[in-house]
Amino acid sequence: PIERPAAPIMERAPVTVPLQTGLKVIDALIPIGRGQRELILGDRQTGKTTIAIDTILNQRDQDVICIYCAIGQRTSAVAKVIATLRQHEAMAYSIVMVTEGDDAAGLSYIAPYAATTIAEYFMEQGRDVLIVYDDLTQHARSYRELSLLLRRPPGREAFPGDIFYIHSRLLERSTHLAPQRKGGSLTALPIIETEAQNISAYIPTNLISITDGQIYLSPSLFELGVLPAIDVTKSVSRVGGKAQLKAYRSVTGDLKLAYAQFEELETFARFGARLDSNNHHIINHGQRIRACLKQSANAPVAVAEQLIMLLALTANLFDDVPLKQMPDAERHVREQAAHIPPEVQARFKTANKLSDEDKAIILKLAKKALEAYATSPETTQESST
Repeated sequence: PIERPAAPIMERAPVTVPLQTGLKVIDALIPIGRGQRELILGDRQTGKTTIAIDTILNQRDQDVICIYCAIGQRTSAVAKVIATLRQHEAMAYSIVMVTEGDDAAGLSYIAPYAATTIAEYFMEQGRDVLIVYDDLTQHARSYRELSLLLRRPPGREAFPGDIFYIHSRLLERSTHLAPQRKGGSLTALPIIETEAQNISAYIPTNLISITDGQIYLSPSLFELGVLPAIDVTKSVSRVGGKAQLKAYRSVTGDLKLAYAQFEELETFARFGARLDSNNHHIINHGQRIRACLKQSANAPVAVAEQLIMLLALTANLFDDVPLKQMPDAERHVREQAAHIPPEVQARFKTANKLSDEDKAIILKLAKKALEAYATSPETTQESST
């Protein structure tokens, strides 16, 4: 049946295992756990689907079944997604459920529930499942259409009063089951479209309150070419920190705070405000964080590569690298991940934080990669100005 009650609270377990997305900015700053519901929201054409597809691509060899549910999408857009999955051999562990834009409203309304039932079939066998709903704005609109045809009274923004319930009963089925229920998990990445960056509209606020965090994509960052265009200050994960690999916690440090301070100071600097040396350092470091967190589409980054890059970043090793050379420098640092000793790499996925000896080994490799990019502080100051 497509409609089933969600697992009772007593049959659920805490979210403790990370779901690696392969996206540096998410895995480091907004981590997602297996069994979590993380909302992806932003205006049209800001890269919401790309984040979800990259996450699916990164599940290769991770024993995670991925389900992509397209709700009322254009046929060409769905064909493009399936072509990307086939190109990266992701269809071997993926299921795609599609309702197109010209399908009946009833089909678009039913699609996410049916996809969730397929996901639950595998979850109840003890498997880990990832489901992407693309997107729930179309789902809400199809339900509004059905409700108006049935002459139900329209409420706020012409949506019926029970619109919150249709999404809460859908997303409540995503969970991590307790060991007595075989311990499977269902992680949901619902996507929603905002209009003119208005995240306080009816449907976005409903879903923000249902889910365990949100990833917000900013059109202004997208226009600046900062991809993925994730606004770190408006994005949050209410569970992922508990599920994040301990190795990340020991290397990310105050990265999110440093990035937020940089964004605030950057606004002042644009108005020609006089900045002291400390503020210059914050801006200089923040520009390097932004450059390191940029990433191409369909190019997930492995855990070892992310950790060596993040450790070099928090140790301020990139601060002397000219901004124009940052993409090359970051790539060279990530390439050094192949030389990290196997016993150190094995500790990345354990429950322990990295020891000082492990960090010293990794930093030595990072410094070696950055030797060619070392410049004088004066040159760096000029490039950042």
